[in-house]
Amino acid sequence: MRLLTVVAISSLVIHPLAAQDNVDEAVRSITARDFLHRVGVIAHDSMRGRDTPSPELDQTAEYIAAEFQRMGLAPGGDNGSFIQRYPLRQIAFDVASSGLTIWGGRTLRFGRDVARVRGNATAGDGVSGPTVVVTGQAGNAAAFERLSLEGAVALVFTDAARNFALIRNLTARNPAAVIFVTRPTDVEWSALMGNQASTTLGKGWGPLPSGQTPVLEVREASLVAALRASGFDPAGAERAGRLQATPLSGLNFSITLNFEIGESLSAPNVIGILEGSDPLLRAEYVAFSGHMDHVGVRRPIGGDSIYNGADDDASGTMAVVEAAEAFAMLQPRPRRSLAFVLVSGEEKGLWGSEYFSEEPTVPMDRIVANLNADMVGRNWPDTIVAIGKEHSDLGETLSRVNAAHPEIGMTAIDDPWPDQRFYFRSDHFNFARKGVPILFFFNGTHEDYHRPSDHVEKIDGEKASRIVKLLFYLGLEIANADERPRWYPESYREIVGN
Repeated sequence: MRLLTVVAISSLVIHPLAAQDNVDEAVRSITARDFLHRVGVIAHDSMRGRDTPSPELDQTAEYIAAEFQRMGLAPGGDNGSFIQRYPLRQIAFDVASSGLTIWGGRTLRFGRDVARVRGNATAGDGVSGPTVVVTGQAGNAAAFERLSLEGAVALVFTDAARNFALIRNLTARNPAAVIFVTRPTDVEWSALMGNQASTTLGKGWGPLPSGQTPVLEVREASLVAALRASGFDPAGAERAGRLQATPLSGLNFSITLNFEIGESLSAPNVIGILEGSDPLLRAEYVAFSGHMDHVGVRRPIGGDSIYNGADDDASGTMAVVEAAEAFAMLQPRPRRSLAFVLVSGEEKGLWGSEYFSEEPTVPMDRIVANLNADMVGRNWPDTIVAIGKEHSDLGETLSRVNAAHPEIGMTAIDDPWPDQRFYFRSDHFNFARKGVPILFFFNGTHEDYHRPSDHVEKIDGEKASRIVKLLFYLGLEIANADERPRWYPESYREIVGN
């Protein structure tokens, strides 16, 4: 959608010819019992955490597709089916042809002297820059703002090389690369070396990933001679004290990371369509979304290695399915069409929703709104966060619908965690970046987030059913309104661009 003229607030008016006769009956069909049963199906141990890709994720997709077919929805996937498959490719780090070269000296080899923490610099001349030594400790992110690392290879003396916050704060200073100099034991280093040739999975469309800052770990013993020759004594490197960066002119590095492409795989999205009743507006869509994948089988905690993902996001997935069943009962149908889009790969980087946004099975510029549900089964019994209210007049519509239905006992509030940037961390973002106004319904994280203890027994089905009712009433009003929702101009410029 390209925005030419924007009105700040627009009331959504229900067209009298679209008034449904059996709304109350449809709302009564949304029950805690049905919701919990469906969550229990895909969050069962037999689904092994619904990793992307996996046979169990495919089983989940087939179950949802069968439910959509039973409801009478039209298939919105590939080749007349409910399933849209997207490609994945295996990417292996090529240990043998990658290296860390000390200018004028030897090349340190991966799998022996150097470990790759992350990064995907391409082959060729490699990545290089002036060397800067970083020493000391930082208590908070503000301490890193003093560091001048732009375009430099940051040689960081630390004993916490795989600390995510440390990596994030260092790479935010735009270095050419980060090299952690550490003192692991022989056993620790041997275990780290064994993981260097592991294969990772990535998107199978678009160019290969590139441009991520290389982050490496080098054992201090492998660098000590070169460091001393440059006039720097690592024995005196302060790992404590004030965080600081010091240029080191006598030592330069070039880093080359190479990758090999392996077997091609695929993963599913599920799309069901309820065609609208208005001859003109049925060409537009209100899209409901949630992600049906989770993180699979991982390291055991308390003897349990299956990460069931009941709240994240079997709850949001089944909120969409419950809403779809209620909408399918309506007579007449809503004026606009409804698209129920259950995606996968969210936990790997919003893969499924990105693919749908790039290869949509309904035109993206015809999707007037996206209502995304990701984790709606825990925490407050009478409150749900609606992220994105401030960016479009969907926030005004939600407030009006919420006020009109006090019997639901569910209050939608603004985002209380703006510093966590949840707006950019779930599938709605791939709709928003294409110009679709969104609302993201989210109950926040909890002690079971991304742990095997995220079980269906902990889901508040009664609360979740009331959230589904709120989504139903909201979606119905958007679908029946004369005008489509509209962005606020500043938000449109920030999120979508010109």
